[in-house]
Amino acid sequence: MPVKRDYYEVLGVDRNATTEEIKKAFRKLAFQYHPDHNHEDKAGEKFKEINEAYEALSDPDKRSNYDRFGHNSTEGYFGRGFEGFDFGGFGDIFDTFFGGATTTTRQAQHGADLRYSITISFEEAAFGCEKGLNITRVENCSVCRGTGAKPGTQPTKCPECNGAGQVRRIQTSLFGRFMSTATCGRCRGEGRVITDLCPQCRGSGHEKNERSIAARIPAGIYDNSQIRMSGQGHAGSRGGSPGDLYIDVTVKPHQFFNRDDNDNVLYALTINFPQAALGAEFEMPTLDGKTKLKIPPGSQTGSVFRIKNKGIPHLQRNGRGDQLVTLFVLTPEELTAQQRQLMEELAKTFGAGNTPHDKK
Repeated sequence: MPVKRDYYEVLGVDRNATTEEIKKAFRKLAFQYHPDHNHEDKAGEKFKEINEAYEALSDPDKRSNYDRFGHNSTEGYFGRGFEGFDFGGFGDIFDTFFGGATTTTRQAQHGADLRYSITISFEEAAFGCEKGLNITRVENCSVCRGTGAKPGTQPTKCPECNGAGQVRRIQTSLFGRFMSTATCGRCRGEGRVITDLCPQCRGSGHEKNERSIAARIPAGIYDNSQIRMSGQGHAGSRGGSPGDLYIDVTVKPHQFFNRDDNDNVLYALTINFPQAALGAEFEMPTLDGKTKLKIPPGSQTGSVFRIKNKGIPHLQRNGRGDQLVTLFVLTPEELTAQQRQLMEELAKTFGAGNTPHDKK
């Protein structure tokens, strides 16, 4: 007769292990070596050994006797084999791993989301706009309203699973009878069957339609933003709510405007030498139309002039940014003979350049 292994060794726990630690180790091993799950030759013997160890160590009195007298304290009980053995406290293990006796019908499912991409102009992004979108989505059938049944009829409870969506199966093995569950083959887990199918959707409860939707683009929206339209996606199933529509927004670059992080509109103004030296007035383009901007005499390249409240409206808050005009003084690359003569005469009037090399 083979020598029995120490029960603590069988379960892989310390001799000072708590009841909960013993139970946890047993659950793991019972699932690993259960004959219905493990088809190795020695799985049945290993499973029997694990049960024997757990039965001895899970009960405080039996554990105490085992700690004092070893295997001699349990021969009288385990000599009976498994006749009438009800598998004690691990019915919940088989419920977890083999389906158990708990059955539930399939629940409502949220509809899938839709995505749509649009491109808008710089001005539309600044002031907002409304865009018409043509989308194709799955909706509840217009004839049966999503039931899948012919108008005037209703789906009935599945006689195979009694509306549970799952069926129970009892398996008998060397170690007892075990109950498992599986999806009902007749209703496919729906818990209901349709006798008279809807002629429009043929029982699916859904149909695909094209829809025109007006999407409101808020003022001040940024490039690469996303807008969510709740409930405008695909229809849900089994009474679930529809999904959402997500709109990806791209803003086209403007011909001469740019935008900074503070909602200011950026504009580059190029002027010539006389205008920079003498000062000048310009008609400046803005998002609201043209406005006048005075450039003072002696202005230099890089100077920035601010036009208040001519920028982009702030997104989801009051107010708007400014327009910032950056000055660039243009150096001519080619001169006519008359221009060169005038420039030379002008240069003489300035005298020597004010540099360290000129100071002696």
